[in-house]
Amino acid sequence: MKIADVLRTKGSAVATVEPRTPVGELLAGLAEHNVGAMVVLGPDGIAGIVSERDVVRRLHERGAELLTVPVSEIMTKLVFSCAPQDTVDSLTVQMTERRIRHVPVLDDGRLVGIVSIGDVVKSHISQLEDSRDQLQAYIAQG
Repeated sequence: MKIADVLRTKGSAVATVEPRTPVGELLAGLAEHNVGAMVVLGPDGIAGIVSERDVVRRLHERGAELLTVPVSEIMTKLVFSCAPQDTVDSLTVQMTERRIRHVPVLDDGRLVGIVSIGDVVKSHISQLEDSRDQLQAYIAQG
């Protein structure tokens, strides 16, 4: 299965935020969109990615003052991405090895979606269910 197949099922909407956005507004956006991370878009494209985990870790260090600082101060700047033609299996390996939970999908440098670890797990479950159904049909014909 390809990443494009996952995006066809889940949709291509991506919650984004600007680097200068205060962390407090980021949190409101995460809640509003019911997502665990947002892609940070600057004038030249993807500037980073910021997740709930980033906020929690920095909140422990900086306290409530963190809510007023720009997202650019806490975002992950080195963003791993994938392409629509990549396979879910290869992305699963990369997400596991890199210990990341959200991966932007780029097509010719353009942001076309985002895949979470939950999307990957759903895809694997769907594949397993399809295999089970095929095996049951094969056995029933037996």
